[in-house]
Amino acid sequence: MKNFGKLISRAIKLKSHLNNTPIYISCRFISAATTTISADSAATTTTNNSIWTPFQSQKRTMFIQTQATPNPASLMFYPGKEVMETGSVDFPNARSAMNSSLAKSIFGIDGITRVFFGSDFISVTKSDDFSWDHLKPQIFAAIMDFYTSGNPLFLDPNTAASMDTAIHEDDSETTGIVKLKMQGACSGCPSSSVTLKSGIENMLMHYVPEVQGVEQEFDDDEEDSTLTGAPHE
Repeated sequence: MKNFGKLISRAIKLKSHLNNTPIYISCRFISAATTTISADSAATTTTNNSIWTPFQSQKRTMFIQTQATPNPASLMFYPGKEVMETGSVDFPNARSAMNSSLAKSIFGIDGITRVFFGSDFISVTKSDDFSWDHLKPQIFAAIMDFYTSGNPLFLDPNTAASMDTAIHEDDSETTGIVKLKMQGACSGCPSSSVTLKSGIENMLMHYVPEVQGVEQEFDDDEEDSTLTGAPHE
């Protein structure tokens, strides 16, 4: 019993010692920011105890979808926003893209050979020497930069209108032959000739009896490459 009393006495002294001894706990402080506004909004007190902020930049987000085409050299990009209000525009080379900041920016990427604007998509054609894994991040960045800049799609809006249905002087002769120029992903597609004959020609001849056939027109560089077998540049 005597020993038990000594044990109780030592326990009381130890408790008293612990109450007067600060306890240190190791913890990692990241940041703590609080804002206190008084009820009458007369005074505002802001305290920021952040020790270190690694990044202080504006985050941009944009959901861009891609869709494969029958042409392995072409890919369609859907920015989730309107591209062309009406019609469509084809840019067969970088020189033709001088009026569009977006098309010019995409052509500034090494390996891009053609750009096409549709109502809600952008079709991009690449050279065979480049892979989509290398090009897609750069195209994503070009599209995002354009839509966040607020710049117009065309420097001169008057040239944005599609001229696909414009009447040319040499169209006055009636021959029954429809001449069609493939654009976008269809341009240079290995199956474009099959699509032209088996699909478009048969449909037109069925619904328009005056049509005797459909012929494909080429750009100058496309016609040369078709005759020589050289790749499109």
